[in-house]
Amino acid sequence: MSQPLKCPQAANALTEPSSGSRIALAEPAIGGNEWAYVKECLDSGWVSSAGAFVERFEADFAGYLGVGHAAATVNGTAALHVALLAAGVLPDDEVLMPSFTFIAPANAVRYAGAWPVFVDAEPGAWQMDVERAIDFLERQCHWSDGALRNPRNGRRIGAILAVHVLGHPVDLDPLLAVAAKHDLPVIEDAAESLGATYRDRYVGRFGRLACFSFNGNKVMTTGGGGMVVTDDAALAKRVRYLTTTAKDDADEGIHGQVGFNYRLTNIQAAMGCAQIEQLEDFLAAKRRIAARYAEDLAGLPGLSLMPEEPWAKSAFWLYSIRLDPARAPCDSRELRRRLRAAGIDTRFFWQPLHLSPAHAGAEILGGAVAERLHGEVLSLPCSTGLSEAAQARVIAAVRDGFDS
Repeated sequence: MSQPLKCPQAANALTEPSSGSRIALAEPAIGGNEWAYVKECLDSGWVSSAGAFVERFEADFAGYLGVGHAAATVNGTAALHVALLAAGVLPDDEVLMPSFTFIAPANAVRYAGAWPVFVDAEPGAWQMDVERAIDFLERQCHWSDGALRNPRNGRRIGAILAVHVLGHPVDLDPLLAVAAKHDLPVIEDAAESLGATYRDRYVGRFGRLACFSFNGNKVMTTGGGGMVVTDDAALAKRVRYLTTTAKDDADEGIHGQVGFNYRLTNIQAAMGCAQIEQLEDFLAAKRRIAARYAEDLAGLPGLSLMPEEPWAKSAFWLYSIRLDPARAPCDSRELRRRLRAAGIDTRFFWQPLHLSPAHAGAEILGGAVAERLHGEVLSLPCSTGLSEAAQARVIAAVRDGFDS
């Protein structure tokens, strides 16, 4: 393996901050072969959406997960969009997905011309309420014209989009069982959960397709970028076709349908090859940081630690706590204000999607749990390069917030 090149201007998240510096929420760690591989890419002249690093990154990623095929995309939302299309989601279909998640998967459903059906969260692991989703499919929908349909509007149920939120898996087994019964494709959105496992298997290996994101704040990054993975060779071929402008004859410039310019660049893929070499170290850091938070914040009144079910191994993408406003001395908004004053970045969870003006009118199954979580969950700094001293500052500031 070539040695990493060093650049004096490179911001390295592994560098310990000074005692008075701001502590970021989730910074990338650039400490491996990134500079060497990107330089190799630049020297070769292959910098756009073709080049050896793209194929290498796809092969490395598929090998890590143990899946048959991987196709790199410009970002995670693009991955979701083409995965929905490849899975057979049609205009005016409905796609079940959680309300308690980032807006990107809902946007991707709309890009496909379909409609999200937002499912409430469950309070244990903060994931999609699988029992509520099953109740909807089994007791509220009916078969008509060869498809499972929502009787309230006649729309076909096109897919289930299982989003693994904040690094923790959805309870997949019952969801997969009902999906198989009704011949519904399950697409995993593992954008936040690379390296997490469900019953000792990596997420991304359960659905018909799965999608990942490599945004700058994810467990590993390519600056931007995403990936679609599948064990189905025909689906992989379809994804590659759609992401490369649907070329039927590249020499003659013939395109058989509307495709998308969604292919990852070689420069970003070069960075991805270096990042995946360090992925196990990144995941170990996430778990180490989570364990320390759990140990040092346990017992504070009204504070619940980030959950992890016995059947799951979380990636702890963003370590998050939950504050019960009836028992804690301050709520999540006030604690964030106090931590910000101490130079510590935090983040609220996103507005539940059933409340989003961007998706007004979409159907919601429940919603009360997602609304409570939105008001009570706060994410703490958890960069893979977070030093012990910096984490001690965060812990002390949280505890001070409870004492003041």
